[in-house]
Amino acid sequence: MKTAVWLYLFIFVAFFDLHAQYPILSPFALSLGATPSFIGLILGVYSITHLPGNLLAGYGVDRYGSKKFLVISLIAAGLLLIFQARVTDPWELLFIRSISGFVLAFLSPACLAMLAKIARDQIHQGKLMSGNGLVHTLASVVSPAAGAVLVAKLGFATSFSILGWGLMATGLLAIFSLKEPVVTREYNKAELSAVRAEPTSQPIPWLFFLIPLGMSFAQGILFFELPLLQSVQDSILNSGVLFSMVSLGALCTLSLLFLNRYSAYNRTILGCFGLALIFFGLSVNWSLPLYASLFLIGMAKGIILPSISTLLANITSSSRYGRAFSLLSIAFSIGAFLGPILAGQLRLQISPYFIAFLALMLGITLLPLGRIRPAIST
Repeated sequence: MKTAVWLYLFIFVAFFDLHAQYPILSPFALSLGATPSFIGLILGVYSITHLPGNLLAGYGVDRYGSKKFLVISLIAAGLLLIFQARVTDPWELLFIRSISGFVLAFLSPACLAMLAKIARDQIHQGKLMSGNGLVHTLASVVSPAAGAVLVAKLGFATSFSILGWGLMATGLLAIFSLKEPVVTREYNKAELSAVRAEPTSQPIPWLFFLIPLGMSFAQGILFFELPLLQSVQDSILNSGVLFSMVSLGALCTLSLLFLNRYSAYNRTILGCFGLALIFFGLSVNWSLPLYASLFLIGMAKGIILPSISTLLANITSSSRYGRAFSLLSIAFSIGAFLGPILAGQLRLQISPYFIAFLALMLGITLLPLGRIRPAIST
């Protein structure tokens, strides 16, 4: 449990730094002279450079453990943020963000694999994944507003430097406080039979990853659109508050710990369907206030994120956790890349929120129920 507490601390700091940049990155790029379409590229390239990092992380974590990759990722990301504070051109920002996307690609698979390994059973695994989501959300509740306040008080350069030094200090602390865990999971009779049959088990169906891809695609569109609203452009603080509403909604559902007792599959499906309906409502300018819509989006995210990680851990053997969670991160990265890119190119022709709705519904429709449900029914 001590390992989990340290992990949660590092996850909190890492995601605090990352989410603090959401409301200030687009205004920073605008101040450098970037166009809206180029801002979409800046936001998207960060995600697409996750792909080679995720591929390396999957095999590396399974072979060498999580700690090395977690430490290196935090320190390198902090150093890059310090360099980002000194850029003077949109192309320089694009270059720094592309490298940041690569080095941070190792963080999520390493953390999730470590949490999955220290779980005693499926219920404990679900609680640890929910804890990860809760810590992630707590960080993202305060960080957008904190990032906006930092910029308002200290400016872009000093704000990025502070965030960078925070990440580097966290990485150095991880060297002395984390120990590589061994698998401690206890299996019931049905699970033990599945483990013994592992050499002939079915691989994870590729269509499974359409759900996280669609979710990150929709989130990428949202994070691209919000800073460009007129009310937000008038005040960076307004942007921070809007992003925090998403996090508050997620915190609401993540606090409902009894949800972990329900099927991870059902939670994933219902959460994605609810999220799709909210984006459809935004696309048709429904009467619900924007703050309420963002809160509901956060509630849906709070259901989906821990449930999809738990579902993936349930259908994967412990020796392949690194590769499984790296594929999950790849799906998130592809969606986060495509979302801002398409929103930047098509926002004058069609509502980006409607494209997000279609992506989510496609993921739900094509989810291979027949190949996943038997694996989680034991």
